[in-house]
Amino acid sequence: MFKVIFSKIFTAFLSVLLFSICAAAQSEGESVNRTRKNQIGKVRTVTIPISIFTRQELRERQPDEFLQAGNITVKEDGDEQTILSIRSVSNTPLSLAILIQDDLSSGFNLELEKLGEFIRRLPRGSRVMVGYLRNSLLVRQKFTEDLEKAAASLRIVIGGSTSSNPYDGVLDALKRFDALPGGRRAILLVSDGLDASRGIANSSPTQSIELERAILNAQRKSVAVYSIYSTGNATERGSSILTLNGQGSLNRISDETGGRAFFQGTLSPVSFDPFLKDLSLTLNRQFALTYLSTHMKKGYHRIQVLSTNPEVKIEHPRGYFYR
Repeated sequence: MFKVIFSKIFTAFLSVLLFSICAAAQSEGESVNRTRKNQIGKVRTVTIPISIFTRQELRERQPDEFLQAGNITVKEDGDEQTILSIRSVSNTPLSLAILIQDDLSSGFNLELEKLGEFIRRLPRGSRVMVGYLRNSLLVRQKFTEDLEKAAASLRIVIGGSTSSNPYDGVLDALKRFDALPGGRRAILLVSDGLDASRGIANSSPTQSIELERAILNAQRKSVAVYSIYSTGNATERGSSILTLNGQGSLNRISDETGGRAFFQGTLSPVSFDPFLKDLSLTLNRQFALTYLSTHMKKGYHRIQVLSTNPEVKIEHPRGYFYR
């Protein structure tokens, strides 16, 4: 088990967390070394994004000054694994790709200023990419640490019928993470979530092949996908079934990659403010957790990240595909 302790204030909390991790790692070093010696060629490292909160924080949208995370354990396919490290905001910069569907309704343009402020307020050292989704990904700004430049690259959406599948663009964006160092990685996807590329009948969250591929690739590259629902060309004029399919798809990709989906009923949100506030809290509590996996079999592996503190909630990928 891995003990994580948080301190008085949020900044100090990160430092104490890392100190506790190192202390725990040293105390368990002999056990880890024995594991490595006994399982040479039978283990591999896996890194996943996790976010840690108290349930009160999530209700009140305010970070706690005191947070006891308790003992954290990782299970893969039901078997407990050895945690090697948990890297936080203070020593692992965030790489964030912001992807905007280009045929969103014009109401989205009213949120550009708020989205720009969200980018500017990211922690120093964060890398941001901005892209628009048409039939493919159009990159407006490559990954940069110049947050002002990234915010300035935002533009209004062009509207019209331009995008039938946002997940092709997500797949393209995921490739852009390959040139970056490992660590905390995320995508913010602003979309109606609807994949109509294979017809409306195949647009449900369980039938979209592109959605499935995007989930598996995000899990493989340790990228958490956060999403904000906003009506697009198809969902604005379509039936409630299309809206539910789009929202269900966004919820699935976020839930299975360790992110979170933000909705406000079946319509575009009145304001992105509460969503962006929640997202800021989430990203400031995001960590890159690395552990030793004892499962060498190719295929899908289920993940559980647990805390002994019942008041702690940990968001994490539901699993990943190893090949």
